[in-house]
Amino acid sequence: MTVNLPLEKPREINGIDAIRALTSDDMGAVNQLIHSRLSSEVALINQMGHYIVNSGGKRLRPLLVLLSARALNYGGTAQIDLAAIIEFIHTATLLHDDVVDASEMRRGKETANAVWGNEASVLVGDFLYSRAFQMMVSVGDMRIMEIMSKATNIIAEGEVLQLLNCGDASTTEERYLEVIHFKTAKLFEAACQLGAVISGSDTHTEKAMANYGMYLGTAFQLIDDVLDYSATADEMGKNIGDDLAEGKPTLPLIYAMRHGSPAEAAVIRNAIENSGLDNIDAVVETIHSTGALIYTADAARIEAEKAAEAISGLPASLYRDAMLALAEFSVTRSH
Repeated sequence: MTVNLPLEKPREINGIDAIRALTSDDMGAVNQLIHSRLSSEVALINQMGHYIVNSGGKRLRPLLVLLSARALNYGGTAQIDLAAIIEFIHTATLLHDDVVDASEMRRGKETANAVWGNEASVLVGDFLYSRAFQMMVSVGDMRIMEIMSKATNIIAEGEVLQLLNCGDASTTEERYLEVIHFKTAKLFEAACQLGAVISGSDTHTEKAMANYGMYLGTAFQLIDDVLDYSATADEMGKNIGDDLAEGKPTLPLIYAMRHGSPAEAAVIRNAIENSGLDNIDAVVETIHSTGALIYTADAARIEAEKAAEAISGLPASLYRDAMLALAEFSVTRSH
């Protein structure tokens, strides 16, 4: 049965463009800082760094830092540094991800490793990690260092967990959600938590913001799983079934194996174990016929509803409204 939980979405904020417009000044400052701190005497670092940060990403994680700080009435400028730090860490994970996955396309462009090679991608990813921690030291807040060092460690664990799950058709829904929480949602959580920390918020509010980020990040990843089998290549910037080609047992596949016929489950299991797309049409047909995409989208909507509920106690403001609207966007987007 399809779950249809209503999300609280204020009329004043409609769509991602309106959300971004609310933080346009701050984001402009973040982008300037990103470009200035990418600077290196090593030309290849400059080339690769600018290539990937200008590749059309949504800038969701830095946006969350800005929104969470403003929603809690922060009046300083530390959110600019923290948003840039978050984006550097995210960019570093993308560089490393693409090498591990042997990806050749991201956001409709060639991946950095496809252009410059795996070795350069790994090393520039390391540069971005270290630059992020240099910037954290400059901020001079041990609580921020604690949050970010823990987050990057958990993200690395998530990467290893995902690697262990690749090619494993016995991966359970619980194990897959653990990967999402570690690998994807943790940085969303940290971004929102940082806004609370610099705002001097109490422990309860800090936890609420962290929970919002965790639920939101989970919803985003689950919708990515849906779009992997429903969006066009132009919309997603990659081809249908790319996760399957890497042997990743995502939630639609796990559900379809659980609810398809033995023969259908065997086809999906073989595709996961052999990282192949030879039977992609049959796999996609089973995903649709079993309602796996509906199930996954419903799971995402439940997470988005939890995100909205987590910040229901924040003071009313356009920034809180934008965070509520972002929860709605997370489950209605087409790319």
